Amino acid sequence: MKEQIRYSPQIRERAARLMHGHQGEYESQGMAMVSITAKNGCTPETLRTLVPQSKTAQGI
Repeated sequence: MKEQIRYSPQIRERAARLMHGHQGEYESQGMAMVSITAKNGCTPETLRTLVPQSKTAQGI
């Protein structure tokens, strides 16, 4: 079993901010995730879980 990677709050916030700010520049949410995760060093599945968590934390 793979060891779970813990991302710092700064990385989580940056990933969510990039997703929210640049999602409209891509044809689909999936394409946006692939591009953003390449820059952020995590997987699309990780980003998929980080974005809803950030919305909850920010009260969005």
